[in-house]
Amino acid sequence: MQREAALFVDGVWRTGNSGKSADVIEAATEEVIETVVLGDEGDAAAAIMAARRAFAGWSGTAMADRIALVEAANQLLKDDHELIATTISREVGTPYKYSRAVQAQLAFTDVENTIAAAGQFEWSRTIGNSLIEREPIGVVSAITPWNFPLHQVCAKVAPALVTGCTVVLKPSQVAPLSAFMLADAFAKVGLPPGVFNVVFGAGVSVGRVMASHPEVDLVSLTGSVRAGTAVMTNAAQGIKRVALELGGKSAMVVLPGAPLEEAVSRSVANCFANNGQTCSAWTRLLVPASQLAEVEEIVAAAVAAFVVGNPLDPANTLGPVVSKAQQDSVQNYIRIGIDEGARLIVGGPDTPAEFDRGYFVAPTVLSGVTPTMRVAREEIFGPVLVVLGYQDEADAVRMANDSDFGLSGAVWGADDEQALRVARQLRTGQVSVNGGKFNPAAPFGGYKQSGIGRELGSFGLEEFLEIKAIHR
Repeated sequence: MQREAALFVDGVWRTGNSGKSADVIEAATEEVIETVVLGDEGDAAAAIMAARRAFAGWSGTAMADRIALVEAANQLLKDDHELIATTISREVGTPYKYSRAVQAQLAFTDVENTIAAAGQFEWSRTIGNSLIEREPIGVVSAITPWNFPLHQVCAKVAPALVTGCTVVLKPSQVAPLSAFMLADAFAKVGLPPGVFNVVFGAGVSVGRVMASHPEVDLVSLTGSVRAGTAVMTNAAQGIKRVALELGGKSAMVVLPGAPLEEAVSRSVANCFANNGQTCSAWTRLLVPASQLAEVEEIVAAAVAAFVVGNPLDPANTLGPVVSKAQQDSVQNYIRIGIDEGARLIVGGPDTPAEFDRGYFVAPTVLSGVTPTMRVAREEIFGPVLVVLGYQDEADAVRMANDSDFGLSGAVWGADDEQALRVARQLRTGQVSVNGGKFNPAAPFGGYKQSGIGRELGSFGLEEFLEIKAIHR
């Protein structure tokens, strides 16, 4: 299927000007799902100018009316729950049950939480003789990745639109189809032209314009450190605000006395969720060195329970990674780990023999890993867990914090007091304690090279606002 009109600009679908196209590939079969015509720098500029023209009217619209339109579009997406889940499973390789429960549902929840937070938000307050007001920042460039293609769109677009900003979205070339569904939903509910725009194209061309154009007020990116660096460099020319959610190499610290089997099994499940393609995954498992052999047995049993196969089959719990390039990268990291001296506990660098098509990677665990190894320091972004042994609590904290990243993490202790003591010492944006669940209303973002700013809930609203003091 050829999608000639892949740009949604000023309320209508348009054909891109580049003359180039990109195939959207099904991760499990390597078949073409859709071929999409790409936009170029001129298309990006046109979308930005459409957003600028729409800003005054949209920001002046009553918040209740803005919320109503966003809510109506979200309902249309909910009506297509099954289609969205299936589409993302095909694009990304995510097992269908996870696509339905997390990929799609979390996107809907992002919108609902944004609306709830807006109703409780302190939009105006008085300090002495000054009225402090929050106002929409203006035109937002939103650049999103492929691993959670609708959730990470909604986490930006919903708070931007509710606060009164206008948006130009560049979804990933690898998994753009759910973003097109969102644009269709906005068109159907009557969102004013120019308020929400989609430009499909390469980061080096479209992304550069979206970060540098003088009519853009904020660039919000979820992506790699390299992409974040490029956005900051381009945005700096115009002193623009940037919000960055970048990579992670998060640690799960299992403390002495913790329920070992439960903690280790939960760590494996977290690491391999979405086939390991999650920036906040706990990809480093830190355990007492004296228990390393026992942990390796538990890990091997936990991995053996995964069923690898086509993600559309509900019986399968681990699918392929998103692309051939990603498959090659992950398998190369496994080889690097073995060459560095890590012990292969399960899995390995070879594609499972039963798959002659699809970008499958064997779920892999490397143990005996040291903090200086590349597999302990670099984001692999696939179903690969590394296990490190520590000597005492202080050593565990040091190892957990010995990272360029600081996005997520977890601590499992004998009791909450012990776990909280360690959690408070971790230099990371969020920490799960003794199995604490992810909270989509809590702030999400990281320390260090994991990014700048926070998304979700009321903290997500803050990213799209300016603060004005009016002295009376």
